[in-house]
Amino acid sequence: MKIGRGIYWFAQLLGWTSYAALIFLAAYADGPEKITTSFILNIGALIVFAVIGSHLMRSIFIKLDWLDMKPAPLIPRILIASFICSLFISFTTNVISILIDTKEWQTISVLSVIINVLAILVLILFWNAIYFTFHFFQKSKKQELNNITLEASRNEVELKNLRSQLNPHFLFNSLNSIRALIEIEPPKAKESVTILSNLLRQSLILGKENLVRLDQELDMVSNYLELEKIRFEERLNVKWELDTSMNDFMVPPFALQMLAENAIKHGISNLIEGGTITISTLKDGHRKIIQVSNTGELRGEVDTGIGIQNTRRRLDLQFKDKAEFELDQNDGEVIARLIFND
Repeated sequence: MKIGRGIYWFAQLLGWTSYAALIFLAAYADGPEKITTSFILNIGALIVFAVIGSHLMRSIFIKLDWLDMKPAPLIPRILIASFICSLFISFTTNVISILIDTKEWQTISVLSVIINVLAILVLILFWNAIYFTFHFFQKSKKQELNNITLEASRNEVELKNLRSQLNPHFLFNSLNSIRALIEIEPPKAKESVTILSNLLRQSLILGKENLVRLDQELDMVSNYLELEKIRFEERLNVKWELDTSMNDFMVPPFALQMLAENAIKHGISNLIEGGTITISTLKDGHRKIIQVSNTGELRGEVDTGIGIQNTRRRLDLQFKDKAEFELDQNDGEVIARLIFND
């Protein structure tokens, strides 16, 4: 995360100008006769090249992603960059000093150069301490805000899922289907009650996690679709195309279940003859893809409320730019994908 441009430049100019002002006051206190035009020009050159040198150093930090490094590899890099920056400022200010007053080179010695470099190095290290402290503080605040947003999003998804599964329509349809089975297929009715119980228990358990294993999510989706098959009977056909090597992959809870629920709600339930839902997990190079396709067409009925919109937000919070959601149509099928990039 970068510091705001206005704040950064204000701090740059204020900091180096304040340092130059201290040098000016110290020289004036030592003897007003030392405040010459040459001295003032040298002070101005110090401000200019200190700003240029520290800004170039900051640009390197950002370009090489040093701001996201951990302290162990970061500290030696900062020390080296600070030393190089000190050499740059010391060299350029000495050159300017000589150009302003050609006699100035006679006063330059190895010891004075070393002292000058070390003095500037202390200032640059102090500059870096302030810069990185501010950066890490801002990063910590942003991470805290992300965590709060993620927690709220997770609770929102959990509530939506529970509403979907505990609402009167869902329970009525499931229990009504189970009741019809009691007289004609008691064993299947008993199995259906077990499935419903497992589904509700899984919802409560997985809803408390930020990420769950893919096989846990698939198990919950399987229970959900088993109950829906009781209601839709022959109108619902479910196909599974799974890559078992992805079972341990971590995904947001209810993400896949939401896709399956949308496939039923906006797809199968609108078709008199029913259709097929295909649950797929596959690897494509460095990408892991979780896909739900269903018979039907996109008719402007996409859930952009808590469902898909929430899923996109959670992917962004938890995976940044390494995950995305896609929804499209191809050859009589609506295809929803969760794509994760390594």
